Amino acid sequence: MKKINIANGEISVSEIVLGCMRISQMTTNAAAELINTALEEGINFYDHADIYGNGRSEEVFAEAVNMNSNVREKFILQTKCGIRDGYYDFSKEHILNSVDKSLKRLKTDYLDILLLHRPDTLMEPEEVAEAFDKLYSSGKVKYFGVSNQNSMQIELLNKYVNHKIIINQLQLSITNTGIIDSGINVNTKFNSAIDRDGSVLEYCRLKDITIQAWSPFQYGFFEGVFLDNDKFPELNNKINEIAERKGVKNTAIAIAWILRHPAKIQPVAGTTNSKRLKDICKASEFELTRQEWYEIYRAAGNKLP
Repeated sequence: MKKINIANGEISVSEIVLGCMRISQMTTNAAAELINTALEEGINFYDHADIYGNGRSEEVFAEAVNMNSNVREKFILQTKCGIRDGYYDFSKEHILNSVDKSLKRLKTDYLDILLLHRPDTLMEPEEVAEAFDKLYSSGKVKYFGVSNQNSMQIELLNKYVNHKIIINQLQLSITNTGIIDSGINVNTKFNSAIDRDGSVLEYCRLKDITIQAWSPFQYGFFEGVFLDNDKFPELNNKINEIAERKGVKNTAIAIAWILRHPAKIQPVAGTTNSKRLKDICKASEFELTRQEWYEIYRAAGNKLP
């Protein structure tokens, strides 16, 4: 597994992340097999959130790896907080309380990274800054990030926090390319030219913020996977053609398409199937050509101006 450097080079991490949202539904033994497979493939980065299985995903993870101080060093652990039942909450009290609960469930005394989960329009950045300072000074969190935020929302946070944002988790897949489309269609009247995210792709590259791509196999907003889906015949034909040529599965092509972007985007693979995970990880062993990347982009229904 290839590694990338994040946090201005302070951390070396696998270029593919294992997303742990669904492991709440797994037995401890099944989760252990999945995580061991991930480790064997070179994945050292594991993504959680306090809402995944209402906290059960974090518990299953800790049980599966038999978490202790020696085991802990194998993993870069990231979790998220801020989504509550029907609202978002970036208050100092909630952030601190959420972290304490995640640490208890994960059976560790520190998180490598904490993300604020989706934007809270009622956020008071001064409060967030106080929470970050307390978490950092106590050793409970080393680095901080966000998810689904645009450039100006991150700028607002960075005005107040002493610990700058290093990650932005965004939805990105071959069929969800909004952050890419607007840049390709600059200075046109096509719908794809509409910038809905504040040029967040270019912004993150300028600010050395690592983008993590969630739901890399989904189309729409959790409407299903596009691979082997009759709704996307041209796209699947192109993906399968390239997969056969390279001797890999279609899942590897979908991930390799994201990895090919020079922004060094980290795909978050949420599979619970060990064999599928191995197939996905093959994406780290080759690189799509520029022509192949654009062929896939166009096959997904995108037009170049």
